[in-house]
Amino acid sequence: MELGLMDKNPTKLEHFDDMWRLESTATLLSHLKGDDGRHVLTLDRTIFYPQGGGQPADTGFVLIHGFDNNKFLVSDVRSKDGIVFHYGFFENLGGEFEPTLEKGKEVSLFVDQPRRKLNSRLHSAGHLLDICLPRIGLGNLEPSKAYHFPDGPWVEYKGTISQNEMQSKQKDLELEANALISMGGKVSVDILPYDEAAKLCGGCLPDYVPKESTPRIVRIRDNPGCPCGGTHVADISDIKQIKVSQIRSKKGLTKVYYYVES
Repeated sequence: MELGLMDKNPTKLEHFDDMWRLESTATLLSHLKGDDGRHVLTLDRTIFYPQGGGQPADTGFVLIHGFDNNKFLVSDVRSKDGIVFHYGFFENLGGEFEPTLEKGKEVSLFVDQPRRKLNSRLHSAGHLLDICLPRIGLGNLEPSKAYHFPDGPWVEYKGTISQNEMQSKQKDLELEANALISMGGKVSVDILPYDEAAKLCGGCLPDYVPKESTPRIVRIRDNPGCPCGGTHVADISDIKQIKVSQIRSKKGLTKVYYYVES
């Protein structure tokens, strides 16, 4: 499958504007089959989150209007050069019939709600830990990268702490995070001009954000925001509870392992 032959138009990411929308419609732009047997669809717009930023992809299905065997099961979603690729299989075809879908067909999209909800809770919990670190005396740690997958989420920071701090701060961090969760607070998302975005993020943005761009900024309550393209809860109380399972610090990096409890 040569992705370069597919439609060049960027896919509109509808979760940018509405992170809690789980159903929508779109127009089919291209359909191909890959060497691994999976089919891939590109659309003019999508509510499916493509894997990235430490957050796993959404799954779900797409209904192809006017196609009898019309349920396309989405098993993975990826983005390249602004185009979102929906990978999966057609339900009940059994490999005996290979459909060819024409550009311009209308489709309906349905995101798996439990998966989206869990991923959003894990992602939001990672941001909340960023906010809590200065509150417990670890403001020297600078966010580096994160892994918000259910099989073992963690957030990594530039900077180290002592062995004694690792043991004492683990409990402090968990208590602080859960205290904020119990209070609740709106999670807001805004797409802003660079200078306005920088003000909401404490006066500056990471170097990877182009100065001519309009970053998408996520904020928890009135805390400083951060540029992020992922999905999040509507209110931090929806995280329910965080468990900080371990803190490791070595070679100039500190990693906080956590999970969310129902």
